[in-house]
Amino acid sequence: MSEKLYISRPEPTAEELVASIFSYIGLIANEHRLDQMLVILADMGRDLVVADRCTVWLIDRRWDILWTKVAHGLDRISIPLGSGIAGKAAENDEVIIINDAYSDPRFDKTVDMQTGYRTRNMIAIPYHDPEGNVIGVFQAINKMTEEGKFTEEDVRRLMLAATYTGKELSTVLMQQEIEHTQKEIIFTMAEAGEMRSKETGYHVKRVAEYSYILAIGSGMNEKEAELLKMASPMHDIGKVAIPDAILLKPGKLNDEEWEVMRSHAVMGYNILRHSERKILKAAATVALTHHEKWNGKGYPYGLSGGDIHIFGRITAIADVFDALGSDRVYKKAWEMERILNLLREESGEHFDPALVKVFFDNLDKFITVRDTYKDTPDEGL
Repeated sequence: MSEKLYISRPEPTAEELVASIFSYIGLIANEHRLDQMLVILADMGRDLVVADRCTVWLIDRRWDILWTKVAHGLDRISIPLGSGIAGKAAENDEVIIINDAYSDPRFDKTVDMQTGYRTRNMIAIPYHDPEGNVIGVFQAINKMTEEGKFTEEDVRRLMLAATYTGKELSTVLMQQEIEHTQKEIIFTMAEAGEMRSKETGYHVKRVAEYSYILAIGSGMNEKEAELLKMASPMHDIGKVAIPDAILLKPGKLNDEEWEVMRSHAVMGYNILRHSERKILKAAATVALTHHEKWNGKGYPYGLSGGDIHIFGRITAIADVFDALGSDRVYKKAWEMERILNLLREESGEHFDPALVKVFFDNLDKFITVRDTYKDTPDEGL
């Protein structure tokens, strides 16, 4: 290039490099969300080699693609494994350094054409899991120093970042897989319990979504709201211990039968309470408290007001709203207006009045969820 179209930056000194690395290590050590970790790792790579952009690609072996949720200046993108420089680096497990991208036949100009960005040069370095398998590619684009070219020193620095990236991302991905497996188990168990009482698996999906809407609307942070969303489907897991003669009775329960039915709250708690997993501990709390009432007339312990855990107060509204709007062995579904009138009447009695307000403020979202996960005629009863 005869004229530079960018503002050059100096190479960091050794002291600046060390300080930068330790700063990023501190950020990474405290981050467990994949999206945010990718942001931090991309920032670290960009700063280490003084690049304009850095992308941390991940391999999805199911579809043979490389994808990223983070690329500086770009939204999520994906490319076929083996396509472009990053794809070649991943496919062949090789380090690639190119200082004239448009003269290299491996370079795919598609992204540049779509975005108007001009790629001059780049480095692509695979990173590995602890078993040595390639799980992604670190890619830095456009050297921003006066010289304007990537060097072997840049390769060495980025390889250090790639080594660290492989270890940290493997840990996060493994944790995500564990959480995904837990979530699948929870929904499977919850659906099994609901099917036994002739209810559909969509009931637990709707309750989960309703609980999340109420949690966010009440000011709960995203992490806690997601935890409740995963835990609330287990609210009635204790019903697995209720005899069919009571659980499936089409008529009104007598006093003795009702006492047995009410025991499902404590039974559900006892099933879940010994787990050390956050999701199952939260589910135990939901199972125990979702039949308590704001006025103290609920069960199993007659708790009232703020003494009822917020998870139980939220799930109570989510569960009742969905149950009233669904066919059950002992009743037909209520009309929407009748359900809404009951919720208004029971504000401050059965339900936390602040949460009832959140419900009505977000009624459109509840209706969207209800219509999205609608029961079909051949499900349930």
